Amino acid sequence: MPAPQGAVARDGASGAPAPAWPGTPGPQGAEALPGGYVPAPPPSLPRRLLTPVATLAGVVAAFAYVGAVDPNEPGHYPVCPLLRFTGLYCPGCGGLRSAHAFAHGDLPAALGSNALAVVGYGIFAVVMAVWLVRAVRGAPMRLAASPAWWWGTGAVLALFTLVRNLPFGSALAP
Repeated sequence: MPAPQGAVARDGASGAPAPAWPGTPGPQGAEALPGGYVPAPPPSLPRRLLTPVATLAGVVAAFAYVGAVDPNEPGHYPVCPLLRFTGLYCPGCGGLRSAHAFAHGDLPAALGSNALAVVGYGIFAVVMAVWLVRAVRGAPMRLAASPAWWWGTGAVLALFTLVRNLPFGSALAP
C-alpha cells in the first residue's frame, strides 16, 4: 500500500528515507536494488589488500624459515612417513629441499629435488599477482575449478609419483 500523499517512506531497519522506486538513488546517492535494498559501500583498499598480503607474508615467512634451516641436515624436519615405511617417494618428497634451494636462488637444485614443487611455486606466483591486481581494482577473486581440473591435477600427481619411483624416472627422485 503506498504511503499517504506528503508522507515520506522510511526504511524499516535504519529509519532513513527509502527510495520511492527501485532503481532510483537511495540514501547517500547509492543505487537501490529491487525491494529497496541499498548495498553496502565497497571495502577500502587496505581492507581489500589485507587477505592477499597476509597470505603472501605467510608464504614468504615459511620460505624464509626453510631457507634459514637447511633440510639437508638431519634432525630439523620429520621424515616423510611414506618414504620411511615403504621406501616410495610421494609427490611432496624433496619439497623442503626444493624450497630451500629455491630460496637461495639455486633453480637447478630446486628442480632436481622436486620439479613439481617448482611448477607449483610458479603457479602460486601467478595466482598471487592476479589476486593482488584484482584486490586493488576492487574485483572479487574467485577460483572456481571444475571437477575435470581436480581429476587432471590428481592424475598429474599420480603420474609424477609413479614415474619418480620407477628406474627410468630416477631423475625426478629427490
